[in-house]
Amino acid sequence: MSLELHFFEAWSHGDQPLSKIVIHKATVDLNHDAYVKASPTVLILKEQTTEWVTLEYSSPKPSADDWIGVFSPANFNASTCPQEKTTVHPPLLCFAPIKYQFANYTSPKYKDTGKGYLKLQLINQRSDFSFALFSGGLSNPKLVAVSNQVAFANPNAPVYPRLAQGKQWNEMTVRWTSGYGINEAGAFVEWGPKGGNQVRSPAGTLTFNRNSMCGAPARTVGWRDPGFIHTSFLKELWPNAVYTYKLGHKLFNGIYVWSRQYQFRASPYPGQNSLQRVVIFGDMEKDEADGSNEYNNFQCSSLNTTRELIRDLKNIDLVLHIGDICYANGYISQWNQFTAQVEPIASTVPYMIASGNHERDWPGTRSFYGNTDSGGECGVLAETMFYVPAENRAKFYGLLSDRHSPIVVYLYALLINVSRKGTEQYKFIEHCLASVDKQKQPWLIFLAHRVLGYSSGSSYADEGFSDRNTRWTSLCMAMCVIMKGHAPYTRYPYKFLRDMDVPCPYHFYGISLLHNICTNEEKHYYKGTLNGTIHVVAGGGGASLTQFTTLQTKWSFFRDYDYGFIKLTAFDHSNLLFEYKKSSDRKVYNSFRIYRDYRDILACTVDSCPSI
Repeated sequence: MSLELHFFEAWSHGDQPLSKIVIHKATVDLNHDAYVKASPTVLILKEQTTEWVTLEYSSPKPSADDWIGVFSPANFNASTCPQEKTTVHPPLLCFAPIKYQFANYTSPKYKDTGKGYLKLQLINQRSDFSFALFSGGLSNPKLVAVSNQVAFANPNAPVYPRLAQGKQWNEMTVRWTSGYGINEAGAFVEWGPKGGNQVRSPAGTLTFNRNSMCGAPARTVGWRDPGFIHTSFLKELWPNAVYTYKLGHKLFNGIYVWSRQYQFRASPYPGQNSLQRVVIFGDMEKDEADGSNEYNNFQCSSLNTTRELIRDLKNIDLVLHIGDICYANGYISQWNQFTAQVEPIASTVPYMIASGNHERDWPGTRSFYGNTDSGGECGVLAETMFYVPAENRAKFYGLLSDRHSPIVVYLYALLINVSRKGTEQYKFIEHCLASVDKQKQPWLIFLAHRVLGYSSGSSYADEGFSDRNTRWTSLCMAMCVIMKGHAPYTRYPYKFLRDMDVPCPYHFYGISLLHNICTNEEKHYYKGTLNGTIHVVAGGGGASLTQFTTLQTKWSFFRDYDYGFIKLTAFDHSNLLFEYKKSSDRKVYNSFRIYRDYRDILACTVDSCPSI
């Protein structure tokens, strides 16, 4: 049996919270007796990248559906709206707030007294802020009062570093965001061995504009200037060495602007018999610590996942987020919120992503499902905000591999054309599988966003197995474990899914699969030659969960309708530990081990040896 881990994600998880605000229909109903006061007015950051603001507000005509919107830039009147048609007057407000909260959230007597108090958390987003009180609810907003402006001491400061594996094993990539363009400053990273001499590596600078988006809301009410995204490559690292680094910008007047100092550990040499601990999940979403932008009552799970990973960070070497990153769905400001949320993780260990339908899908853009799940982003935000070691950034959704881990090789795919033999993605995966040196890197993990049709999710059960789902099985036989998102954790023996649904080791070839036959009934310890592929669905990172089907299948070993993540520990070339942990307490709720000698890897399995 080969060990193959698939990680997949689920279907759309409801409306983006900001999309509920019909901002383009807002009207003015300013009242001299209404007010919003924000303090402090200047936010000074030291080591942190977030700050809290206190709001006091009052309305002479309070209502239960009054709400506070946070706008950035602070000037959000009609003069900032792009006028596409000269014969049509632009709306009063043309950009959605970056977050909102109801006026009675922490002031239950607001409807009676007309007075409220609220604390909101802000992150540095390269511009100032203002706070507006609206009546009329989200569907018929009427602007009642606007606050004073609030700003960070340096809104352009470098923030939210995201590490990623480079294209070489001894290379680390640092990507971050700032407000400094190439005409204002030179970007670089100052880095070196911990306690040793520091050197500087230059950084390239990218950005994009509204025309880079494929449709609404990313091109309309969801648009926000993304600032500048910088990338620096730290090369010729020593295996396992600890390095410190900080982000820098040299302004053209000679002044230096610095971030705080961070550190990371370099990767081991490929093939080195060393411990590797990897966390894998999909469908995380983002959360607001102040309770704003409530997203179907599941955002706290995203914070729970983030919190537990931070607590265990010293025992993590790599994070693989396999699609549906932050569910911005075309509201660009939410990417800033997400990079701020995961900064403690992404600044310390490589944070590798795969693209999901909520990053990539848009009609007419070669996505397998021609839906509008990305909200018009069509992959631009994902491929720009995070670095992926792909030859072509625009194709990382289906053409990406990571061969630089010491004893594990990872393949990523959104599964756009993976089942279609002869397609570019199919050929890429086929080539990767054929070229892996399994003597040095015996563990092969296949990661994908969408499930391959073997999920216990209700929607997939209704669809049933299809030729699209079984045509690519000869590829799978070369792997050990397949890991997927897009659904809750499920494990299938030689098969694995997202809601924590775990299947049995499958004979992955046509008839046995269709007849619901498992090749191994073992659930906890696999040893020797593997004759199937383990599938895992691990899409419970924080977004809403998909219901399981009521059908009972023999090949589904374990299911859990809860939030959690996978932790893989490769102790050496022969021993691999799989653990499913819940985000609520980081305890292990499902696990198995695999032991294989090199001779077991060389042995023939189904369809893995030529006929004689």
